[in-house]
Amino acid sequence: MSQVHVGMIGCGGIAFGKHLPSLAKIPEAKITAFFDVSQERAHDAKNKFGTPDARVYDNVQALLHDPDVHVVHVCTPNDTHAEISIAAMEAGKHVLCEKPMAKTSADAQRMLEVSERTGRKLSIAYQNRYRADSRWLYAACRGGELGEVYLAKAHAIRRRAVPTWGVFLDLEKQGGGPLIDIGTHALDLALWMMDNYEPRTVLGTTYRKLAEQGSPANAWGNWNPEAFTVEDSAFAMITMKNGATVWVESSWALNTLDVDEAKVTLHGSKAGADMKGGLRVNGEEHGQLYTKEILLGNQFDPSMPSDSAEREARAWIDAILNDQAPVVTARQGYVVQQILEAIYESANKGQAISFA
Repeated sequence: MSQVHVGMIGCGGIAFGKHLPSLAKIPEAKITAFFDVSQERAHDAKNKFGTPDARVYDNVQALLHDPDVHVVHVCTPNDTHAEISIAAMEAGKHVLCEKPMAKTSADAQRMLEVSERTGRKLSIAYQNRYRADSRWLYAACRGGELGEVYLAKAHAIRRRAVPTWGVFLDLEKQGGGPLIDIGTHALDLALWMMDNYEPRTVLGTTYRKLAEQGSPANAWGNWNPEAFTVEDSAFAMITMKNGATVWVESSWALNTLDVDEAKVTLHGSKAGADMKGGLRVNGEEHGQLYTKEILLGNQFDPSMPSDSAEREARAWIDAILNDQAPVVTARQGYVVQQILEAIYESANKGQAISFA
């Protein structure tokens, strides 16, 4: 295979903002099929990013049974991720599914099992792994420069940036609010850096302290409190089977000046690191404490594109062409989903949730 033909399922904001323009920059990728519940959006996507002979379908199954399509990108609400991804893999397609993997961990497990049974590749769109700072810090962790990372903090905090479009505020369709939307990115980064996917216990809390107030200062306009059925903030402490601890903080609306999104702070036995105001490493050397600021640029890997979304698309297409495992594996996405669900369960029950 010298070219990968992609079918786009869901032609909303994340498709137009990330998937479609990124794929358009990759010569080996051709977007040949489109579906959206809005035929107008699907045709708009085709006209802007499709091949001359690209097709717009009026139902998902018709697209999935197009023999010219090798891969599908699933960019739909969370409650449809599992159904569409499973149907796509059963139809012989590889799948890149937007985060989170699914609405529930049971659905994520079904997706994982179908991927393993069919041999179809399944990856989750955690594009923040491909940022230059993320890649540098991951390499440092794998190289042992931080030693044993026994404490990680996953940051996903906004002051007033509640998404007011689409179904983001709909608990039934999304399964949650900022935790499952942006907290999932930070949690993925923390587990990936630590290379630790064995949780032991989860203690979580969720809040709706600002959701019912509304905010004219919100980045995307005031929200409708009656439609805001998810949490506005969620926090958790996760203990891992090897004794490590992960702290997760996520909010769309919080009275704070400490704003960070899709970032981590790591504490290791040799050194620590954080992504606050740039990438910094701290430790002790020659009897003195030090702080290093890492200056990042194209010199890190000049062969790679500078945009994380384009890197994600490039790595995904390369995995298909070279028959390699994707950077984000389905099993990793499944563990993230298990933890997210355990945080919500812990908050609802008011007690810690234990993993077997």
